[in-house]
Amino acid sequence: MTAPTAPVPVLMYHAVARDPNDFSRRLSVTPEAFAEQMALLAELRRTPLTTAELAARWRDGAPLPARPVLVTFDDGYAGVHRHALPVLAHHGFPATLFVSTGWLRGAYDTGGAPDTMLDWDQVRELAAAGVEIGGHSHTHPQLDQLGDAALWRELTRCRTAVAEQLGAEPVSFAYPYGYSSRRVRHRVRQAGFAQALAVGNGLARRRQGPYALQRLTVRRSTGIEEFERLVCGRAITRTFARDRALTKGYALVRRARQVRRKATTARV
Repeated sequence: MTAPTAPVPVLMYHAVARDPNDFSRRLSVTPEAFAEQMALLAELRRTPLTTAELAARWRDGAPLPARPVLVTFDDGYAGVHRHALPVLAHHGFPATLFVSTGWLRGAYDTGGAPDTMLDWDQVRELAAAGVEIGGHSHTHPQLDQLGDAALWRELTRCRTAVAEQLGAEPVSFAYPYGYSSRRVRHRVRQAGFAQALAVGNGLARRRQGPYALQRLTVRRSTGIEEFERLVCGRAITRTFARDRALTKGYALVRRARQVRRKATTARV
């Protein structure tokens, strides 16, 4: 067993595809790379958990299983069912899929999907196979840039859609683009989600709190040696130095936008 205070690598995937479009290419992995990465987790004797399982153990102060890790997917790309699910099933690995409900094919489709997405039958098959289905908003906006009414609509439409289609309300959430704020986190909790994941490109730790858990980005350029370093918690700061610099810069831009939006609202 692992102490409840131990850091946990939470892997963030998006598309699993051989030929993704330009929008999803950078944050995609090939089916072969994904299979190799999952095989390495098995070789390292890692114990995958769902987001809900990790949060519940941290909430109760319970020990974690040996060498815990989380495998998560954002958005709802079709390759998660076609390519990732057979690999996860082969190893007996659970995972978490965070869906943008307005991007999925079928009911609630807003027509704004960036690539070929899952349909609801496939989402149900994933859930039946042990994949936790969480929320990722309805149309994938930057939640911290929305007004209160639009923010609430994004959260509740997403949660209602998942509940209607799966017969169970989602308890975990992931912020689109990883962006949140104190206001957003508060509303996510009010909407009924018990925990939420950001990005941060660091290891998840209990002290981060249930609504700001960090993840590690896995992308097309992530080689197997780099992947092993991430899983083992080595050289993370160096690996994501450029990402963190860009994130800090863009955070200033977003805060300026928020100030302008609030000023405009006050004048109206």
